[in-house]
Amino acid sequence: MLIFSLAILVGLVLLVFSADRFVAGSAAIANNFGVPHIIIGVTIVSLGTSAPEIIVAIFAALDDKIEIAMGNAIGSNIANIGLVLGITALIAPIPISKRLIGNENLIMLAVTVAAGLVLFNYVIGFIESLSLLLCLVGFLAWIYIQHQRTNGSNDEFGENIPSDMTNKKALVWFVLGLAVLIGSARILVWGAVGIANLYGISEAIIGATIIAIGTSLPELAASVVSALKKHHDIAIGNILGSNIFNILAVLAVPGLIAPGDFALEVFDRDYWFMLAISLVLFCALFVQGKRNAKLGRYLGTFFVLSYASYGYIMYLAATAA
Repeated sequence: MLIFSLAILVGLVLLVFSADRFVAGSAAIANNFGVPHIIIGVTIVSLGTSAPEIIVAIFAALDDKIEIAMGNAIGSNIANIGLVLGITALIAPIPISKRLIGNENLIMLAVTVAAGLVLFNYVIGFIESLSLLLCLVGFLAWIYIQHQRTNGSNDEFGENIPSDMTNKKALVWFVLGLAVLIGSARILVWGAVGIANLYGISEAIIGATIIAIGTSLPELAASVVSALKKHHDIAIGNILGSNIFNILAVLAVPGLIAPGDFALEVFDRDYWFMLAISLVLFCALFVQGKRNAKLGRYLGTFFVLSYASYGYIMYLAATAA
């Protein structure tokens, strides 16, 4: 028990740290070679927030533990809304821009519904997963076009791209970050499988709770800091963007590597909860945005309590196993 718990804890800490260093090193190398900031932003920086989930999904799928990968993707989206956005709104009520409610908010709901179309037959297939990945390419292209149209002369991504890192230092962080990222994902998956086997708990539950919360910590930190700095679009945008990437990139991984059947509860319980809380967020952003109102503490409390309810449901499922 102790060794598996330590493996999960150490794996999560190293995963979050190494993902940040890997993204910083990658972005610095690209920047030093003259790659435009907008290209770095919509690829390396944007995908970087989902790097922990993606790497965990890859190694879970390679070990034929697709429920861990799928639970991580779906559970991270639930945690992003219930915990990350809920806690952020409790700390600092968030104004909602009309740009977000008609763009990222709509796309987030659309890809969440698309995930249901992929999973409803309890099979994660190669073609469906490839389609999700192609949608991701389209989404990245859309981000690029949007930023070119609205911020052509405004370097929005510059603050997230190291400009004073030498190639040598950037290469060290890139290699070290990648190595630790791979190693920590292996440790994390091993510990999660060990806990699941030891207590007879579904791997989907482990992926949707412990791993999902851990890999959502970067979004929590980024969103809280952004809200405190009054960067409200960033606070909500981080969550909407992360949820879109989790579905189009992370959820696609098991179907690309190990397509096949998955546990019924992934769709019957976890997907429907994700869809429900995503729909509430969509409506809240739409209604509050149209009223020029904030995403305030009442909604923050609702999202946190919703996540607590999900946690209780998972607890009942785990103890009934």
